[in-house]
Amino acid sequence: MSKRNSQAAKTAARERLRAEREREAKRAKVRRQVIVALSVVGVLAAAGGVGYAIVQANKPSHWEALTDAKVVAPANTSGTNGTTVVIGKDSAKKTLKLYEDPRCPVCASFEQAAGATVDKDVEEGKYKLQFVGGTFLDGDEMKDGEVGANGEGSKNAMSALGAALNVSPEAFLDYKTALYSAKYHPVESDDKFKDDDYLIEIANSVPALKNNAKFENAVKKGTYDAWALQMSKAFDTNKDGVKGTPSLVMDGKLLKTSNPNQPWTAAEFTKAVDAALKG
Repeated sequence: MSKRNSQAAKTAARERLRAEREREAKRAKVRRQVIVALSVVGVLAAAGGVGYAIVQANKPSHWEALTDAKVVAPANTSGTNGTTVVIGKDSAKKTLKLYEDPRCPVCASFEQAAGATVDKDVEEGKYKLQFVGGTFLDGDEMKDGEVGANGEGSKNAMSALGAALNVSPEAFLDYKTALYSAKYHPVESDDKFKDDDYLIEIANSVPALKNNAKFENAVKKGTYDAWALQMSKAFDTNKDGVKGTPSLVMDGKLLKTSNPNQPWTAAEFTKAVDAALKG
């Protein structure tokens, strides 16, 4: 082979190598561009996902959105936003205020022990009954308009009580009895009253509410949800100094059992009420 041919071969080889390097550089550049593009898309998607999550997290809950909503008050109520619930004969001279939270286990004990006595007294005209319902076991502080994160069963049951009250005062009392009964009242840690179907199941044990389409629709649609929050606010802003449940007040005075450690029984309740009626 001549020197010329040898040089030409070397030059051609170097040219092929240069061309191959350029092609490889171009392929590498394209790969980098694709990776960057995909990374940007991924970041944007992640940012969008995070942004969506943040937006969703900051959206008010169903109950929070109702704190300033228009209130639909049940029938058989009076006062601001229908939060005054008084049941009994007009001839009764005095009124017993009963403060309760639907999820309260001590309220359930009181109702199971003395609830029938209360209903009997009201029916006989011994006194009127004023119901004031709280929802603090849900973690609510409605005095400041804060909906808590401990549950929603108290609020939901309060709304269902409003639906029962809209049917009649008697349906309200019977439904309240059923809610607090040993059969249906859940332990405090079980937020079972948040379930509309369960509240309707309980209502089917009350003759006036059994298969009552109007009542059931009100529960499912949350017709009295805003009212429930206003009732809770009335509890939290009460002038009787009541902070817990159950609490019984007559003539501005808190009724108590004969001993601080004595639970409410029908006998203890009658004794306390009779003394208050004389006072």
